[in-house]
Amino acid sequence: MMNTFFRLLFLVCAVQVTVAQKQSFSYLDIFDLQYVSDPQISPDGEWVVYRRMGLDIMKDAETGNLWLIKADGSQNQKLTSREVNESSPRWSPSGDRIVFASSTDEGSEIFMYWVASGRVAKLTQLPFSPSSLTWSPDGTQLAFSMNVPQAPPVIAKIPAKPKGAKWQDTPRITDRVYHEADGRGYIAPGFNHIFTIPANGGAPRQITSGDWHHRGNLSWGKDGSTIYFSANRVDDWEYRFRNSEIYSVNVETGEITALTDRDGPDHDPQVSPDGKSIAYVGYEDKVQAYQTRKLHIMDIDGNNKRVVAEDFDRSIADIQWNAKGDGVYVYYDDKGNGKVGLISLNGKITKLVDNVGGTTLGRPYSGGSYSVSNNGTIAYTQTRPEYPSDLAILGSKAKNPVRVTRLNDALLNYRELGRVEGVWYKSSADGRDIQGWVVYPPNYDPNKKYPFMVENHGGPIANYGDRFSTEMQLFAAAGYVVFYPNPRGSTSYGEEFGNLLYNNYPGEDYNDVMDGVDHCIQKGIAHEDQLFVTGGSAGGIMSAWMIGKNNRFEAAAVIKPVMNWISKTLTADNYFYYFDHRYPGQPWENFEGYWKFSPISLVGNVQTPTMVMVGMEDLRTPPSEAKQLYHALKLRKIETVLVEVPGASHGIAGKPSNLMTKVAHIVAWFDKYRTDKKNE
Repeated sequence: MMNTFFRLLFLVCAVQVTVAQKQSFSYLDIFDLQYVSDPQISPDGEWVVYRRMGLDIMKDAETGNLWLIKADGSQNQKLTSREVNESSPRWSPSGDRIVFASSTDEGSEIFMYWVASGRVAKLTQLPFSPSSLTWSPDGTQLAFSMNVPQAPPVIAKIPAKPKGAKWQDTPRITDRVYHEADGRGYIAPGFNHIFTIPANGGAPRQITSGDWHHRGNLSWGKDGSTIYFSANRVDDWEYRFRNSEIYSVNVETGEITALTDRDGPDHDPQVSPDGKSIAYVGYEDKVQAYQTRKLHIMDIDGNNKRVVAEDFDRSIADIQWNAKGDGVYVYYDDKGNGKVGLISLNGKITKLVDNVGGTTLGRPYSGGSYSVSNNGTIAYTQTRPEYPSDLAILGSKAKNPVRVTRLNDALLNYRELGRVEGVWYKSSADGRDIQGWVVYPPNYDPNKKYPFMVENHGGPIANYGDRFSTEMQLFAAAGYVVFYPNPRGSTSYGEEFGNLLYNNYPGEDYNDVMDGVDHCIQKGIAHEDQLFVTGGSAGGIMSAWMIGKNNRFEAAAVIKPVMNWISKTLTADNYFYYFDHRYPGQPWENFEGYWKFSPISLVGNVQTPTMVMVGMEDLRTPPSEAKQLYHALKLRKIETVLVEVPGASHGIAGKPSNLMTKVAHIVAWFDKYRTDKKNE
């Protein structure tokens, strides 16, 4: 009996030890992660419908279903029994129905959910997917945007092929500036137009016309006779691609009136509760690398335009009037952290919540969403480095938000994640304050020497922040201290900071990154003989630039880079985007300038063993860019390897299996050059 007692005691202790010793985050864990997106709170603030996102291990894809939860966190339930993608939920003005889009065997359609009965019905049979679903104020109509196809151009006609003959397909002909897009491929001819449909079902009716795109957020006038939208209906719209204006369209007659007329992006019109004003977002284009988007107000007829909170030096987005009509809720990033604030009409801004984001699982980019009820209760996506976005609620009279979902506790409570710490340091270029973050390996021992990985963000007009990231956690779990900085050009630090890259990219942003490396060496968390560097897109550009500027890194992984601005600019899907706003003139007008900032110009200096990776269907930084680096290093007999990811566009990690492929290859390449691995 005593022997049996001690055996049982040993088993209990062993179980306790096993529970206490958490596992590190692993590759397969990403398929168990879920996150919240697009939370929409009911007008009375009692319920929230949200999209619950996850990764399907069998289909190798991201999926999302709609869920309904009370604002106090109770009664969390799936909206429908359908196991298909559902998106874009929107409450009716009275809160009795939820309209949403969902996939069917025939394509994406519009569905209605009745709150009282829980019944669901399909309202449409559309030829293309709807977007921008919006209720009329009286709840009787829905507006949405949808593609209307056009016939492609024909240059020459050839005789019809004989019956049964196996001829080649006819050529694909385009005469448009924008004719392909990364992740989509060839764009079939056509334009997006605005449609209306009765909220109880019926035939959709097209209310805009012409060879222009009409898409983005829609807003109904108070009496339901007019819809306000943004579009680029100028004659040379293809070449003024940054431009858009605010328009109104009469729902019955289709008459369109332009309400703005400046050169620059004016968009996201929102009609005030009293129907007398329109809030919108935009700026007058100063032709530079980065400008902050400002809040504007105008009368309903387009008169009396004015900027509100002009001195607020952060870009705003996702605007929504408060119920009183004396202020506008806005989303903005500040120092790598997402916020929701309220801007009063006299220009005062009040921050309401922090930590908005967490809807990009791969890397810690900005992005998130929120909505506000009539009583001022805010529902939003909340994230921290320890978890992807959960639903959080800030009550109308509450001081602190409450996190009402914990979708990943069953997984992450039993994983030892890498601790994320913010750091600030000075740039050697001009003394500016630069922000970055350090991710420590699980169970980090400060007395132990770890390899140090720099992970440069893309964009470059973007920002990393204190948000959850599967890639950073996987790198940390592999034993690396990971450093991700926001050098100059990053957003969330103001217009002047973001615009420092104009005709200077890469420039002193290189110094900002290397100063961060030196700062971490001085702090004892990085070591000169164990430095590694990686990054994708603009981060790939920076990584290639860094190894061309110095030989301090043991190995590099350059992911989907631009190596030659001349060839990239004229072959990428956004080839029309760069001139004047990034570098003065076109490549043939400014050959020396484009070449000066091309990392391939430094390839003769590279001594660092370098892995080059690119998606084989990348149209943004085409594979030919990556191959220029790989071929040059091969010719120079520098140790290198080319990894081409099949089926991947610019967002290599868009498929979960490719995310694993990306991280695993970077880790395996770096592990070859780790001192601790060499000594094993």
